[in-house]
Order: sequence, then structure tokens, then C-alpha cells
Amino acid sequence: MQGKIEGIQESIDFIEKNLTRELDIEDIASIAALSPSYYQRIFGALCGMTVGEYIRARRMSLAAQDLSREDVKVIDIANRYCYDSPDSFAKTFQKFHGITPSQARETGASLKSFAPLHIKITMEGGTMLDYRIVEKSSFTIFGIKRRFNSDTSYQDIPKFWDEYKEMGANRPVKGTFGICVDVGGKDSDYWIADLYEPGNDIPEECEAYQIPESIWAQFVCNGQSTDDLQNLNTRIWSEWLPSLKGYELAGKYNIEVYGSSTDNPKDKETYIWIPLRKI
Repeated sequence: MQGKIEGIQESIDFIEKNLTRELDIEDIASIAALSPSYYQRIFGALCGMTVGEYIRARRMSLAAQDLSREDVKVIDIANRYCYDSPDSFAKTFQKFHGITPSQARETGASLKSFAPLHIKITMEGGTMLDYRIVEKSSFTIFGIKRRFNSDTSYQDIPKFWDEYKEMGANRPVKGTFGICVDVGGKDSDYWIADLYEPGNDIPEECEAYQIPESIWAQFVCNGQSTDDLQNLNTRIWSEWLPSLKGYELAGKYNIEVYGSSTDNPKDKETYIWIPLRKI
């Protein structure tokens, strides 16, 4: 556990040392020896915010200190913290502090401070995560996809599902799977998809994607709502993965599997699959 947590903490220390430089998610994730997609998921689960939100909060906190104690132009502070224009800097600053950069210079101005994160693992519990390790052959899915940014995916993906449900009888797929595929940086493609049966036609508005043979950790979601699924996802990345032994993350995707529409309660169980490989 400590190795994984220490890697995340080292990446946070790297961010802290480079707040006045352009920060790239690939560089940050490499410090923790994780892919950008997996890093952002673990960071969000452990820290309760996205990497982008953390960097923005730290920069705004330091910018306010600089403005209050230095005789320097706002544009210079904006450049210091990697903003392309004083306008974009001023908007972000006001959203964070509730006042403009110029007002931050005034004596007695009320400013917010956001301290650097330090990760500590505490034992909480009594709750259990139900899962099993399974092996699955390669399979092909087909469906509709949309690209999302990790900073807003928890809000935007449920909206994608809402739009899909509103299609009614015109839905091109049943929605057996929700599959998130890392495409680099902060971006992922999210698929609403079904299993493809060889020989069948693929609807014009759909695409196909092959999932290779893999070992999977299969988690049971005890609930059908979006909150239930997102809470389980958060626990997987914040509790289960940091303590994982004998396996490491593999692949560039993770899968939600939704129960069928039959009357059998067992068929309606929802799962999250995480790809693994033995080490």
C-alpha cells in the first residue's frame, strides 16, 4: 500500500515545486508510475478533487499572497502562474477568492488559502467490497461513444446516459456496458455499448471496439443509481487499489456492466470490471 500512496504523494510534491511552470498530466502521472487516466482516478478518489482543481487552487492561493505582499503588476502574476492573459487569470482569481486581483492588494482584503495536500491513510471501517478475480477471453462491443475530460466526467457522463435514454425506441444499443477508454492526457472515450455477435450488422451510428483477453477484478454494485455506481468507483480507487498485492493495473479501460431487464433480481446486478495483470 505504502508504495502506491508514496508515489501519489511524490507526484503532489512535484506539482508543488512546479506551480510556476506548465504542468503536463503525463509528467505528473509518471512520477507515480501510473497512466494519466488511472492516476487521475486514484487522485480524485484519494483527494476529493481533480488534478486540475488542485493545481488551480494552489496557484490561486499563492497568487493572492504574492499580490498582497509584492508591488507587481497583475499581468506579471498571471504570467508567473501560467495564465495566457490577465483576463482569464482575473476570472479564475475572482471565482476562487470572491474579489478581484486589484482588490486583493487592499489592506484587510479577505483572501482564501489552500494548503498543499499530504496524503494519510487512516483505518475506517467495517464496510466490505465484494469482488472476485475472473479471466475473460477477448470480446467485441459496439455502441455510441463520446469524449470526456476527467475534470468533469463525473458530471458529464450521467448526462450522456440521460440523452441516450431519451432516445427511447430509437436507441441503437440496449446499454449493457458503459466503457471508459483512456485516449491520453485528461481525455477518455466513454461508450454506451452492447456485446457484438459475429455476423450481425452494426447500426450506422455505432462503432465497434475490441476488448482483449484479460484478468479482471469484478465488483458488485449494491444499488442501481448513478450515486451508487460512482460511490463504488470511488471506493475501488481510494481503498481497494492502494492495498492491492500480487496484481497491477493493466489496459487502458474499465467497464461498467448493467443487469438485464428480466424479472430475475440476479440479472439486474451491476458490476464494475477493472483490468489487472499478475506481478
